[in-house]
Amino acid sequence: MEQVHELESAIMERANRLAVEYRERAGRSRDNILQEAHARLHLREEREVLLAKSRAERTFRRQVQAHELKLQKEMDHLRWNLVMTVKNQLRERIRLLVKDEKRYLPLLQSLMTSAASDFHRPRLVASFNARDLGLVQPKWAEFAGAASKDKEIILNPTPIDCIGGVIISSEDGRVRFDNTFEGREERLTDRLNQLILERLFPAGTLQDNLGGMR
Repeated sequence: MEQVHELESAIMERANRLAVEYRERAGRSRDNILQEAHARLHLREEREVLLAKSRAERTFRRQVQAHELKLQKEMDHLRWNLVMTVKNQLRERIRLLVKDEKRYLPLLQSLMTSAASDFHRPRLVASFNARDLGLVQPKWAEFAGAASKDKEIILNPTPIDCIGGVIISSEDGRVRFDNTFEGREERLTDRLNQLILERLFPAGTLQDNLGGMR
């Protein structure tokens, strides 16, 4: 009987030790599981934060690019308006110039000389607007002779529409050189626009201002 009690005590003690061992093992497993879960949660949070930052940066870059494109468009519009304003003021200066006969007639003669020099034909035709035609017609022989020594230039009695200047053409009208102010402006439009921009915005002022706003 005593042996039975000893056996039961031994079994109970063993069971208790196993229970404590399994409880400790379960506690360690629980802690490991909690740590792994916490680590996975932390990694997930980090990924979500990084993903959110990436999305925010992409959105910010798109907004900045859209703003820069809008600003560049406004700058281009401003530049074009300023160029057109200067060119309109230039035309007004030319209109004032053509009213000053002492300054304008030598210039008109020079325009005719330079246009006639590009022709290799002995007889040419000169066309003027109505006002200039009235100025040169009374003294045409002298005016044309001083403009070109080696060519005969005939005066076209039909006026043309322009601010000032002259159109020199062959007798048959097939070849012509437009040396009116409008014709010269059209030929020089790219260089004129560039020159105006260089004077208005020296050394890339617009680009510097745009870069400073980023």
